[in-house]
Formats: sequence, C-alpha cells, structure tokens
Amino acid sequence: MNIYVIGMGPGDAAYLTPRALEAIQASDVIVGYGLYVELLGELVQGKECITTPMRQEIQRCEMARDKALAGHTVSVVCSGDAGIYGMAGLVHQVCEGHPELTIEVVPGITAACSGAAVLGAPLTHDFAVISLSDLLTPWEKIETRLDCAAQGDFCIALYNPSSKKRADYLKRACDILLRHQPETIACGIVRQIGREGQEYELCTLGELREKQVDMFTTVFIGNSQTRVIHNKLVTPRGYENK
Repeated sequence: MNIYVIGMGPGDAAYLTPRALEAIQASDVIVGYGLYVELLGELVQGKECITTPMRQEIQRCEMARDKALAGHTVSVVCSGDAGIYGMAGLVHQVCEGHPELTIEVVPGITAACSGAAVLGAPLTHDFAVISLSDLLTPWEKIETRLDCAAQGDFCIALYNPSSKKRADYLKRACDILLRHQPETIACGIVRQIGREGQEYELCTLGELREKQVDMFTTVFIGNSQTRVIHNKLVTPRGYENK
C-alpha cells in the first residue's frame, strides 16, 4: 500500500523528474488540486483523478489515505516541491495512525529554484524563503521572519505575495524590509514560472513596493551584494574575478 507525494515543479512535463514520472505511471489514483492535476494532461489519462478546491487540503489527503488503505497505489501531486509549502507534511500527519502505509516523498523543482533560474542567479548565497500568506501563519510571525531576514542580509524569495484579500501584503512586506535595507537593493519578479506566459522584470526594493502581483508570481529580493549583470539578477558568493 503506497502513497507517493509528488512535487511536479511548475507544471510542465519538461520539469517533472524521472522519478516523478515513474511514480505517476505506477499509480492508479491521482489526488490533487484541480489545476495541478489538469496540468498533468495525458500523463493521468485512464487513472482515477480526485480533486478538491483550495482550503480542502486535509480532506484531499484523507481521501488519498483511504484509497491507499483500500489497496490502491496513490499519487498526491503538488506544484513545486511537495515538502516546501506542499502536501508532504500533511500526508504524513493524516497517515500517522497507519504505519502499514508506505509514503514516498518525490522532490520537485520549487519556485525559488525555477524562478531564480529565470532571473539569473539571485540565490547563490544564503537565502530565506517566506510565504506572505497568513491563512495558516499569523501575520505577526510573518512580519518577524521578514524583519530577521532583512537584518541578516539574506536574499529572500517571497511566495504567495498577494491575493484579492491580501492586495497590500507585498507593500507591507517591503516596508518591513526597508527598515534594514536600502531602496536600491536589486529585486526581481517572475510570473507564470515554467508555464505559457512566463515573464520577468527587474526592479529595486523601492520600486517593488508599488508593484502589482498575484498568486502566480514569485518575488525575489537581493541582498547587499546582489547586482544586475546583462539584465540578469546575480548574487556573488565571494569568488574573485581574475
């Protein structure tokens, strides 16, 4: 009785790892958020697909567990990496009372990696990944994490930077970062990473404060060493050019 928890990367099949493909092919039940299952296209044809909307993650994982207990091989699919804001932890939680189930987490390409590749090389030194969604984390804790990351001069990748209900959260985050970092810090925005319509732009931290973004956007804030080289965002690690 197996459950695979699969990170599918940005969604395009080109970004799926060979192990992820193997796990999907080995499964007869696919469970996930509707958009993510849809992105798999022909890879899930002929399989039972169970989807739930956002905010029904617990039910989704419970259904995957129950299917596995009934003898099915199940894949729970997540965008990016299953262990980074994905379903891996929750699957382990809902299966805690069932040691007979075998759970394999199949890593995928998270937005911090795929978005950084689009921008150039902004994360080649120490960095922090912070979600601005306060659905499961109080804003006060998010604010503390932003403040500490800025004080530590970390490069930062921001997930979930804005939504209809959180339209000003990126601006609020920038205001926190600007307590410790200058307006001139180099930043980048990537939209629709690895999907049709992918685009990016570079800006400063001061300019980022006024940008309009959505949930399909990942935001990158450089550190004091980050600079722009040929329209790409680069954070030197300390190597000296000769």
